[in-house]
Amino acid sequence: MKIIVLGAGAWGTALAVSAQRGGHQVTLWARDAALVQQLQTQRENLRYLPGVGLPADLGYSAAPVDPVWVAQADLLVIATPMAALRQMLSAVATCRAPVAWLCKGFEASNSEGFGLLAHEIQAQVAPDLRAGVLSGPSFAQEVAAGQPTALVAASGHASVRSALVAAFHSPTLRVYANEDIVGVEVGGAVKNVLAIATGLCDGLHLGLNARAALITRGLAEMTRLGVALGAQATTFMGLSGLGDLVLTATGDLSRNRQVGLALAQGQSLSQATAALGHVAEGVYSARTVVQRAAQLGVEMPIAQAVVALLDGQLTPAQAVAALMGREPAQEQTAVATAS
Repeated sequence: MKIIVLGAGAWGTALAVSAQRGGHQVTLWARDAALVQQLQTQRENLRYLPGVGLPADLGYSAAPVDPVWVAQADLLVIATPMAALRQMLSAVATCRAPVAWLCKGFEASNSEGFGLLAHEIQAQVAPDLRAGVLSGPSFAQEVAAGQPTALVAASGHASVRSALVAAFHSPTLRVYANEDIVGVEVGGAVKNVLAIATGLCDGLHLGLNARAALITRGLAEMTRLGVALGAQATTFMGLSGLGDLVLTATGDLSRNRQVGLALAQGQSLSQATAALGHVAEGVYSARTVVQRAAQLGVEMPIAQAVVALLDGQLTPAQAVAALMGREPAQEQTAVATAS
């Protein structure tokens, strides 16, 4: 297959490496021509994925993204942050090949309304695309190193799911197909917000009991929102729900978890994000998660506490106290919220 990966961050680079090793013809695109030059000459993404050697036959480009160029691809993968997805989808709106995005989150809210999930953006700006998402519990470094990983290819189009499986399924990377794109995207978005909360919990040394409670109740919140948006509750028991939540909430390679840890240590939000050098999507998605939940009448106290923390309305200790001070209630499990 001829695959174009638009975006040479850590995740885009890792998947480009994985597909090239799998025998596909891959071109890795970056907006920054200087970055492309560095990739070509040093065969390593020093900024986003240091320590990983790039295959000698991997292609690179900084050319303008236009319909003629992308028409050469059998599969187009958008590996930009959520903030750039609308622009990229507009640029490839006439592409006839399957298109998939990797970003996880909601578009930031603006004066025109609440932020959207990726498939909702695509419906607005590129409705004729055959498109979907590749998601699931994965750190770029481990995928690039060939460590065992499982992902989900979600789309309403069977051809998109099949293309993603053909492109990325390998002895070390399993790709499962799923038709529930809403559920897969909600899981990928909300887990980032919950990972900030879990990092805060661990940074305050509240213990493993607290961590387990937070992850479990967070999964219930995620499922409530997903079902209200039209997802299947069972999706959240899978890789893009529970799996991605556990990885992002507990793995030290998680940028969103690192934000929570930094806030617990007394750093400001700007200090915490500046130290990462990468985008932490949960910081940008948290407010939209809460706004859309409120619009739908969905209760999400953990996400609300994260927003109050990020906005400086609560200190870390106050955020924890607000959650622990809630009135007693009967437990509803994640699957039970669908009924």
